[in-house]
This record gives sequence, C-alpha cells and structure tokens, in this order.
Amino acid sequence: MQFVDEATIRVHAGNGGNGCVSFRREKFIPFGGPDGGDGASGGSVWLVADEGLNTLVDFRHQRAFRAERGENGMSRQMSGKGGTDTVIRVPVGTVVSATETDEIIGDLTEHGQRLLVAQGGRGGQGNIHFKSSTNRAPRKATQGTPGEERELRLELKVLADVGMLGFPNAGKSTFIRAVSAATPKVADYPFTTLQPHLGVVRIETDKSFVVADIPGLIEGAAEGAGLGIQFLKHVARTRLLLHVVDIAPLDGETDPVEQVRTIENELNGFDPELLDRPRWLVFNKMDLLAPEEQQKAAKALVKRLKWKQPWYLVSAISRENTWPICLDIQRFFDEQRRDAAEAAEAARP
Repeated sequence: MQFVDEATIRVHAGNGGNGCVSFRREKFIPFGGPDGGDGASGGSVWLVADEGLNTLVDFRHQRAFRAERGENGMSRQMSGKGGTDTVIRVPVGTVVSATETDEIIGDLTEHGQRLLVAQGGRGGQGNIHFKSSTNRAPRKATQGTPGEERELRLELKVLADVGMLGFPNAGKSTFIRAVSAATPKVADYPFTTLQPHLGVVRIETDKSFVVADIPGLIEGAAEGAGLGIQFLKHVARTRLLLHVVDIAPLDGETDPVEQVRTIENELNGFDPELLDRPRWLVFNKMDLLAPEEQQKAAKALVKRLKWKQPWYLVSAISRENTWPICLDIQRFFDEQRRDAAEAAEAARP
C-alpha cells in the first residue's frame, strides 16, 4: 500500500433543525394554544484513532465529509430527530490542525481516542417556548444554527520508541530485519526504503519496544532534498535515535565522519532539539573488514567524531552484535521509566 502521511479534508457538521410554529386544533378545545416542537441538533464530525490503519491514503479519494442535518420540529410538541454524527477513522499518530490558522486541534496518540473537529448546529425552539400570559398565540420560532465547517490538515507521525537514521544503504532495513519480525525491502541501491517501517523488538514476554526504519536522508533533506522533511518529522516522537553508519563504503572514498556530520546538520536544520535527544552510533557492515581491523577502524572514527554517547560495531546482515544493542535499549527505557516514577513519587505532597 502506498504510504501517505499528509492529507487535507473538509468537514461540515449538520445544521440544526428549525423550530415549528403550530397550534392545537382538536375537537371541543376551541383555544388549544401553541404546540410547535423544537428542531433537533445537527450531527457532529469526529475523528477516531484506529490502530488498524497505517496510512492516510484513503483521503486522496474522499476529501469532504458531512454530518446529517437535524430535523425540524413538528406539531404536538414533537421535536425533530437529531442528525447522525459522522465518524472518520484515522491512523494512530495523526496530528490534526486547521489549515487557515495552523492551530493544532488535537493529537490522536491512542487507539480509540476521539476528537471533535466540527460541532453540529443547535436546534431552533418551537413556538411553545414563546407562550406567555400576554401572548397566548405566538407565531414565533427560531431557526437552527449552522454546523461548523472547516478545512483540516491531517499529518501522520510514526509512533515508535526508537528511530533509525542514516544515509541510504547504510543498512537500516537490514538491521530492523535482524532484530524484529518486520520485513522492509532490502537492495543494493539508494532509497530502497520509501516509507517508514515499524518493527516490534520483544526482549521478554512483557518487555518490548518499537523501532522505526526511517528512509535514508541526504544533504539538504531539511530543505526538501531527496525524500526531504516528509520523513524527517517521523523522528520527532522517538525517544532514542540509532544513527547507522556504513563503516566500509564500497567506493572507498566516502567518509563516514562526513556522513555523520551531514545527518547532524539536517537534524539541526529541521529541529535543533533533536540533537539533544539520546543518539547512539551503530557502525554497520563490520563483516567487510578484516577481524583485526574492525575495532581499530571504529575507534578511529569515534575519536575523529569526539563521540561521547554509546557506540556499537555490528554486522546487520549476519546479525552479529545486534542483540546486545536491543538489550541496552530495553535497559535504557527501563531506567527512564524508573526515573520518571521516582520523580512523580517525589513530587507528591
């Protein structure tokens, strides 16, 4: 299925029904009086997060959604039937904003979460409400109010604990295949991955985390080059970044240090806060080097980069050293949760 992470839709809630002007006309009751009922409220438009969806592609075919109008009031003090709500299913991780103001209306991050995006109009009052001691035959009723109408921008941001960064063909897809059940496409040409892939890494029965294979970035991505910011934004929700680097480029001229610096510049250009996020370096394709050269080459790169965070030397294709990274990631998240729980406990009065 084609991956689509942005869409624009127009929603229109139902108008409220009008109030009714009516009078009782029954045998043997010469002065029946007013009996006009109220109009009903129009239906509203809701967005609901559905974990069964992973794309916004459906909104390329249907862009307008309208809720049902409320029925008008009727005689004998009968109110109209309320308009039916319209419910629109969207993937978990969808950010909703108004196109006119760029105001974020809501962020749907949990399955089943609902967001009201267009309120239905209120129903008008029938003439029964305007009866008084001085006006026993009111011929007044109010109109229903119009339902809200707005244009919305839907933006899907992948929900993952770990985001994988790196140049095309650094081995990100191979790594996620090695540590999870995900099966992203793997080939020896750039931009094999054209959409984010999610993989669940299960450490124990009750311990797991989600890793996202973010498509490869190139210089200028923050300005839209290559696959551009279309995928850079998917790292925004991740708690940990794995920066995958090809330690043995086949052309022999590409400098892994320059590639790391380029990705850092793109992160800074997109959102400087991403550089402050925990980011671990993963030197991949160690199998292309002689055993006695592997550690030496990795340490030389670490020294040139002046790297202070954790780093690893792996061969994703043979799965060598990939599992220790997963164990460290799980330990990292366990410590984060423990620290958060302790902070919450300390903050209690």
